[in-house]
Formats: sequence, C-alpha cells, structure tokens
Amino acid sequence: MADSSSAPADDRASPDAGADDAVSEDELEALRREVEEKYDFENFGPADMAKMSVEEWEAAFDPDSWVVGEELLDRVEEELRYRVAIREVFAILERVTEDGEPRILAYSDEGYAVVYPDGSVEGEGTVLRDVKPTVALCSMDDFEVNQAPANVRLPGPDEVVQGTGDFGNRMLQIVAFGQLLGGLALIGAWVIVPAVESIVAPVVGVVFLLIGLFLFVTVANARLSDRFRSEEYRERLRAIGVEDGERPSFVPSFDGDVDAQPLVEGPDGEPLSSEGS
Repeated sequence: MADSSSAPADDRASPDAGADDAVSEDELEALRREVEEKYDFENFGPADMAKMSVEEWEAAFDPDSWVVGEELLDRVEEELRYRVAIREVFAILERVTEDGEPRILAYSDEGYAVVYPDGSVEGEGTVLRDVKPTVALCSMDDFEVNQAPANVRLPGPDEVVQGTGDFGNRMLQIVAFGQLLGGLALIGAWVIVPAVESIVAPVVGVVFLLIGLFLFVTVANARLSDRFRSEEYRERLRAIGVEDGERPSFVPSFDGDVDAQPLVEGPDGEPLSSEGS
C-alpha cells in the first residue's frame, strides 16, 4: 500500500486521474439509471435476474449498501411469507440453524433453497429460482419489504376445490346453446319454409353452429384443465409434507432441526412441523 504522504504528489503528477474517476462514476450512474428504467424492481423475478448482465447487476446492487446478517434474514423471511401468502411462491418455510448460525430454508416438491446471513443462496430446482431474486431485493436497503399477514397458511389437499370459474363456464354454455339454437333455426327455416330461398340463411346458420360448437369445446377444455390443475396442486401439497409434516427426501438436514421454527401454518392452523424428517 502506498504511503499516504506521497498521494498529493502523485495526484499532481497525474492530473487526469481524477478526471478518469469522474468519468467512471458518471458512466456508472448512467448505467444505474438505465437499469432502473429497464427493470421493474417492484416485480423483480427470476426471468429479470437471468437477463441482467454482470455490469447491470453491479450497477443496480451496490455492494457497499447491501443488508446482511440477521436483518437480511428477517427481511427475506417477511418477503417470502408474503409471496407464499399470495401464492406467488409455492414452498414451506422454516428457520433452521447449522453450527449455531441461522438459516432460512424454503422447499417444495420441486427443489429447495437455503439462505445464509451473508446473502448467499444454495439449493436446486424451482424454489431456488424463486428465492434468489427475493434475497437480492431484500439485500437492497431501499427496497420496501412487503408486510406478510399474521397467519400464512397452506391448505390441505382435501380443501383444494375445482370449478372456481364455474359461473363463467355456465355463461359460455348458455351463449353456446343460444348459438346452436339460432343456427338450427336458420337452417331449418331455409329447408322447411318455401318462402326462404336466400342462401344467406343457411350460411349464417352454419356459422352459428360452428360458434356454438367452439364455445362448448372451450368450456369442456377449461373444466378438464381446471380438474388437472386442482389434482396437481393436491399432489404437490401431499409431496411437501403438509399432511404428515415430513420434508421431501432431497431436502438437506441441519444440526438444529430439533429446534427448527416453521414459518407457515398447515391445514389445521398449526405451524407445519418438520418432525420425523
């Protein structure tokens, strides 16, 4: 390291050094403004994170202002609980310890993520993809963490119902039925009533029939898709241990699992336990 007493002489000998620093700072500030305009940090997600270049990342996230330690874990916990509550993230959350150090564990049937106090994240699967942007945002001092509700609860498999869009499906069926009746009426009139000789009536009738059939197929597809989604959600809830409280086998264990603190509630309203994992 150079002697501080020689710094003024060096500065006088290199008058362009300060100018170069100023230019670099101006370029960094310009890049920071460009990044803020390009990305919506209120809705920052995995896709945005994947698109960011190294230069954009360094400009957006100033390491000198990062939040770390217990404060970071508290912020990540609150933000993740909020995202689980609004069904943006599907995961069970726990506070665990390893060698006496706190961690946040998030896991589902498709992966897990472990958040460390220094902001590093380890894991695999979709949960890791969802947690990484959350940690990055929470490490920014000026990011306002969303307030999670007092009770964040995952439903039981038997509570998951299908047909949430039943009213819309019924309306489509009524419209489709009307289209079919109109089409049959026009075609029937053209066949039965001698006075109706125009070719327009049967053509319009066929169009009505096609529209009606299309709407019926749309309703049938929507109901079938809803049934599959509901069953898939039930299976995912069972796989993450909502009913038995056991973690999936691929989730790592920690030496503080006995004292692990669940951060979400199960179907019975009690905190989900990791006993037996």
